[in-house]
Amino acid sequence: MGKPYSMDLRERVVEAVAVEGLSRRQAAARFGIGEATAINWLKRVQTTGNVAPGQMGGHKPRTLSGSHRDWLLARCRERDFTLRGLVAELAERGVKVDYRSVWEFVHAEGLTHKKRRWSPASKRARM
Repeated sequence: MGKPYSMDLRERVVEAVAVEGLSRRQAAARFGIGEATAINWLKRVQTTGNVAPGQMGGHKPRTLSGSHRDWLLARCRERDFTLRGLVAELAERGVKVDYRSVWEFVHAEGLTHKKRRWSPASKRARM
């Protein structure tokens, strides 16, 4: 992931437009940044009064935690399940999750969902 431009550069671009009277495109050319970047910085100054970059990245808490986690663990241990079935049951309970997040939960908790029991290969397959 890339890093945001320095505050110094941002402030110089804004100053060039506000004080020196350059257009946004001229300021972008002078400082070697993209035109859209200069335009967005000046739009940011107009709306927030600051050129500081917004947050990049961060931690998003898991949807399947707390009481939802407890319910899901009990549900998985009580009877057989399919991942798509769990997604549907969670939706009925008002929890909006996708297939992938349920799969990651089941995998992290070590819950298996075998479709059939193991049986030895037929004689034909062994030959």
